[in-house]
Amino acid sequence: MLFEVWAPEAGRVELHVAGAARPMEHDPRRDGWWRAEREAGHGARYGFALDGGPVLPDPRSRRQPEGPDGLSAVVDHSRFVWRHPWHGRPLPGAVLYELHIGTYTREGTFDAAALRLGHLAELGVTHIELMPVCPFPGTHGWGYEGVSPWAVHEPYGGPDGMKRFVDAAHAHGLGVVLDVVHNHLGPSGNHLPAFGPYFTETHQTPWGSAVNLDAPGSDEVRAYLIAGALSWLRDYRLDGLRLDAVHALHDTRALPFLAELSAAVDALAAATGRPLFLVAESDLNDPRTTTPREAGGLGLHAQWNDDFHHAVHTALTGETQGYYADFARQAPAALAKTLRCGFFHNGTYSGFRGRTHGRPLDPRMTPAHRLLAYAQTHDQVGNRALGDRLSARLSPGLLACAAVLVLTSPFTPMLFMGEEWGARTPWQFFTDHTDPELAAAIRDGRRREFAGHGWAASEIPDPQDPATRDRSCLDWSEPDRAPHDRLLAWHRQLIALRRARPELTDPDLSAVRVAYDARERWLVVTRGAVRAAVNLSADGEVKIPVGHGRAEVLASWDPCPPPEEDGLLRLPPESAAVVAFTD
Repeated sequence: MLFEVWAPEAGRVELHVAGAARPMEHDPRRDGWWRAEREAGHGARYGFALDGGPVLPDPRSRRQPEGPDGLSAVVDHSRFVWRHPWHGRPLPGAVLYELHIGTYTREGTFDAAALRLGHLAELGVTHIELMPVCPFPGTHGWGYEGVSPWAVHEPYGGPDGMKRFVDAAHAHGLGVVLDVVHNHLGPSGNHLPAFGPYFTETHQTPWGSAVNLDAPGSDEVRAYLIAGALSWLRDYRLDGLRLDAVHALHDTRALPFLAELSAAVDALAAATGRPLFLVAESDLNDPRTTTPREAGGLGLHAQWNDDFHHAVHTALTGETQGYYADFARQAPAALAKTLRCGFFHNGTYSGFRGRTHGRPLDPRMTPAHRLLAYAQTHDQVGNRALGDRLSARLSPGLLACAAVLVLTSPFTPMLFMGEEWGARTPWQFFTDHTDPELAAAIRDGRRREFAGHGWAASEIPDPQDPATRDRSCLDWSEPDRAPHDRLLAWHRQLIALRRARPELTDPDLSAVRVAYDARERWLVVTRGAVRAAVNLSADGEVKIPVGHGRAEVLASWDPCPPPEEDGLLRLPPESAAVVAFTD
């Protein structure tokens, strides 16, 4: 077997396999690369020693059986037997479901999560979006402090556990998307700096030195990240990747890293015949993120749309703190604009930022499916002081309104695990750092973060307390109880309706019409012959003008008759309905 490693600054490199050391030689074809042949099979433990130092795991490790600081293990991907052929599921028309393996079930493993996939198939979603699964210290965590970005967290089930999960998802007709983190690595267990200039002091990020995308040595770093991304799509048969916080990728080169990555993914899609896609998390509100490369964009296939979340959240809750202030000042007009224009901040002034933000998108260049719409995500729930979901403060009726706004929107909808039944379990920030000093720093930092917002330190859950993770696990007895069972049936009905009515997946933003009344707190979205109406007021029934003609009620949270001859739909308080005109 050929072992290779990039270590351009090392004067001597040794390969350690099964306790035996062997000197490695310079690769004459590639600068900074070392190579050695050694007999080793699937599962063999190995590592590299640089200039007589300690044995370190492989930067391209496919498996870390003993965690980030242990030896790497050889993985022969061809050994796994895939039982279910998979030709992929494209992004247009999709409904995504964000899922964290460590809390989707109490067991926190791929195999335990696979046993719950029938629930998602019955719900009607098309893709599971897994939160990061790369190795990190300890057992439990969100996954955004991972290291060894080509490997799979061993407590979840390692590489074979992930493949079993993906194969089981395919058996249910579900695609799988993985959240990957290219903007930083965790502070603990990160051995990349010992091997080469994977990071640069040229730029700084909230996590420290930036990943090296444009300084000397960045050719190899970019190739490292792209090859890892392709490995997830190829070796694990994934349908797409969600790219964490791409605005934190500092890159001044003429060919942006993200454009290079999207070109490589498109080439792999052509080679495999599967529709592969990339979804960016970006706070830039820049349509160039998803504009095709040939038109001067980065060529990513979609991006999260936090403007939609903020507009929905403020309309439902009335919260005004932080970045919600810009949206609350104009609720529900902010929601109406976002539904029509894609972004609320599209070159407008943001009081939260103290400057103008974003730029307009061209509906001809940006079909609506390129923006993801959601009322809750791991970020928007978990980064609250108590990790409280919308269900902690909204009535079932308002949760039903949120579902209508998301699932009848012109965008690609995404649900956060448990949202479909109004889960009452929180989703809190939890860690399992093995370094006591780092654990204390994380705990203290979390408490300081919220101290300025009126919270006492004792009120903020300790991320290191195992109970914090345990509280965040879904309670699978809830979907069978009221009012959760009714909310679950409502989400199933809306997803089925989205699939049945082509108007609801029409990607033309210019065809979307929105009317609203800020005083009476109602809003109606017109999508062709379909009208999605919500009454957010608790004060009483409202009469919403939806149009004249023969109409039928396709779905309603509370019983309501079809629109009257005067074109008015009578909607009970904190309720929603979807109607369609038949002539």
